[in-house]
Amino acid sequence: MPAWRSFGRANMRTNTMSKPALLVAVILSLAVSVAGCDGPPPPSNTDYLELPASGTESLKDSFDGESNDWAFFDGTWEFLDRDGNGVLAQTASDLGRRVFPLALWKQGRFSDVDVSVRFRPVSGEMDASGGIVFRARDGGNYYIARANSLEDNIRLYTFIDGKRNQIAGTRIDAPALGQWHTLRAVAVGPRIQVWLDGTLFIDHKDQTYADGYVGVWTKADAVTDFDDLSVRGVPVGE
Repeated sequence: MPAWRSFGRANMRTNTMSKPALLVAVILSLAVSVAGCDGPPPPSNTDYLELPASGTESLKDSFDGESNDWAFFDGTWEFLDRDGNGVLAQTASDLGRRVFPLALWKQGRFSDVDVSVRFRPVSGEMDASGGIVFRARDGGNYYIARANSLEDNIRLYTFIDGKRNQIAGTRIDAPALGQWHTLRAVAVGPRIQVWLDGTLFIDHKDQTYADGYVGVWTKADAVTDFDDLSVRGVPVGE
């Protein structure tokens, strides 16, 4: 039987629903359609997440030279000198729309974590983004918060077995291309906050990942520089 015929019969059955059942179906349909869309930013009186006063470890990487502490997935990652300043750069500009270059820092795994990085979107026609990764298990399972110079939004995603799923986001003024910006993510328990240039834009709860590595991220043809990665977190064993 053709698929469209089966689909048509299903539609006919839904038309015979009782009014309460139909109302529930409509509400569920709206909820599904809205899930993952950009919402409003957190209210101004939102409490800011803080890590424990003790039991944390702090690490920094200014990318002033070559390092073996990084694992790279997709893209072309290079330690470069930009006007006398060391950066970690994703330089491939010929990648497809569904490619997500990722660099994971192998220095340590953290549960509760406060991680920030400076990024400069250099170029890109499909995408011009910079992202910060945290609680990463490997190259296909992690949280990623990103801002994009070609879009007026900031978003939080999970990657599960390499598949991306938006879990939070809000509208912003797009970060300027060619300029430095600071992206920050704080995760304490299931609660996650995301900041751009000192302003809190996302406050969300999710329990997909409890701990993991940190790193940086781009998408598609985005050429992006990263500098001054700073991490403070509660370390966990390997």
